[in-house]
Amino acid sequence: MHITAVQGDITEAAVDAVVNAANSSLLGGGGVDGAIHAAAGPRLLEACRELRRTTLPAGLGVGDAVVTPGFDLPAAWVVHTVGPNRHRGQTDPAKLASCFTSALGVAADAKARTVAFPAVSAGVYGWDAAEVARVAVEAVRGWDDENPGAVDEVRFVLFGADVLAAFEQALAA
Repeated sequence: MHITAVQGDITEAAVDAVVNAANSSLLGGGGVDGAIHAAAGPRLLEACRELRRTTLPAGLGVGDAVVTPGFDLPAAWVVHTVGPNRHRGQTDPAKLASCFTSALGVAADAKARTVAFPAVSAGVYGWDAAEVARVAVEAVRGWDDENPGAVDEVRFVLFGADVLAAFEQALAA
């Protein structure tokens, strides 16, 4: 698997699947979640409401992932994952790692060969960018070791230069 980090807008990533740093309601929010919902159009919210009505009435759990179509995004799929919120005492790195591995599993099941990730749980969920980067890179590498050839490329698409620098350092380790 080829793993890179770039600065950019994840809603414009030319990949098979983009990962959404969602909240458990799946009904949109701020940051990456709001940007993905806005760019994908109203059918994404309809698809998420249908998931809540049917398979996820209590919402999506921390570290879990689920897929919807990408609708108006360049990506065919949106993989929603809920990161742990440090401000709510959710400090287990294993839950953070699960966001990345669960998302890759769901993406691979959807036959996505290229996947773009944001820095799940960095920012408003209070995790340090360097810690997110370390956990994310280790999780993706470990998943690839266990699932060789299942996904061709993971691209971390990061909004800020400081977060990009943290991911570049983690990738170099």
